[in-house]
Amino acid sequence: MNPQGLGRHDSWEGVRAVVAGFGVSGFAAADNLNHLGASVVVLDESDAGDRREKAELLEVLGADVRLGPGSTATLPDDVDLVVTSPGWRPDAPLLAQARARGVPIWGEVELAWRLRDPNHDTPWICVTGTNGKTTTVQMLDAILRAAGLRSIAVGNVGLPIVEAVMDPEPYDVFAVELSSFQLHYTESMSAESAAVLNIAEDHLDWYTGPTAMADYAADKGRIYERVQRACVYNVADPETERLVREADVVEGARAIGFTLGMPGVGMVGVVEDILADRAFIEQRETSAAELCTISDLASSAPHFVQNALAAAALARAHGVPQSAVRDGLRSFRPDGHRIAVVGERDGVTWVDDSKATNPHAAQSSLQAYDHVVWLAGGLAKGATFDGLVRAVRDRLRGVVLLGRDRDVIAGALSRHAPDVPVIVLEDDETGAVDGGHAMERAVGAAAELARPGDTVLLAPGCASMDMFTNYAERGDAFADAVRRRL
Repeated sequence: MNPQGLGRHDSWEGVRAVVAGFGVSGFAAADNLNHLGASVVVLDESDAGDRREKAELLEVLGADVRLGPGSTATLPDDVDLVVTSPGWRPDAPLLAQARARGVPIWGEVELAWRLRDPNHDTPWICVTGTNGKTTTVQMLDAILRAAGLRSIAVGNVGLPIVEAVMDPEPYDVFAVELSSFQLHYTESMSAESAAVLNIAEDHLDWYTGPTAMADYAADKGRIYERVQRACVYNVADPETERLVREADVVEGARAIGFTLGMPGVGMVGVVEDILADRAFIEQRETSAAELCTISDLASSAPHFVQNALAAAALARAHGVPQSAVRDGLRSFRPDGHRIAVVGERDGVTWVDDSKATNPHAAQSSLQAYDHVVWLAGGLAKGATFDGLVRAVRDRLRGVVLLGRDRDVIAGALSRHAPDVPVIVLEDDETGAVDGGHAMERAVGAAAELARPGDTVLLAPGCASMDMFTNYAERGDAFADAVRRRL
């Protein structure tokens, strides 16, 4: 049975759907497809975490859940639809078999878009970018709530979007974070407004070959397709504006830039220490409206201010008043491990930005401080660090490197900042897999390099899974080691 024209009020009986991957979004997709009457088969190579418990629940409800090594090698017969988890590469054997058979492949976001309630067409306000997505979406959600709207952050953060869409009590608006992986498998979404915050090297272990960066950017740009009101772009990142220009949008949709400089007409930006709107006021040709001040924000770091500007632009495009922008941004506090001050002693400030998991994020973090002892390293995911080092070398008091790809960063430092002291913690020093011990040694080495007035900054520029479960565990290890010294 062809699922292409089906929605939430149709019977999906007779549709045989395979859900590839049984993480958070995979469970949500399988659960709701099963609820709609489809015959659901779930495939995942892993039964780790709570997968086995969730599998038992779905099996009671009639789904067929197959977990463990080899489960995803072969696509079952007579399949009408594959819903893939976002981390699955397009060349995965199961997806390749689906394409060869002409079976449609949707992501959970595509499924959610098709399951919207036509009686309550809740608008989607969407955000993507290499860095800053979660913070911007959470800022946007805070602003929308300050305006009295029933809003929720969904997608790559918070609740799976299928669950939110299927909630019997409709929301007023969704603040949607989307990764490039999610966008790759999304084909019909039409956001009310959308933003691409930035484009920089990342996920080059997923996007490969000579067109990797172009493919990555193209997937990010899919967020602008069919936008109804506003395409928000970063004036400092011309690639984001190019993606707007190439997008096929609904007639009347506007391009709105955000900038840390003086905003032009049709932009939001900064005038002295004021976040100012020259896009959504009647007198924008001659004046600007104050949204809030930089001191209203939880951080004055440039990338944090950019996130606030993007969130404000998206909210203003939705019709939110200036006062709600101010109140929402004043109340917002970022999640842990995002430019979080751990402590200060002897004139040295210790900052945890473990969420800086790629070079672009690390550079943004480093540029917020004048004199830095930088803790970096982990899994580089194919990224390079030459541009980052060239941009920040004058700020570096010293560098401490740990993790599997530490030599990638060490090489960039030797080429572009040869005078900066670098301490490389080798595996035999760190215990290889003992992340806590490694971080303890890294903090001790950083303390030796730091001088009064310096910031010791954990901004690894790399993923964490070589030594830690995730970036949060890495940040906690850093914070624990720092507090033992303070």
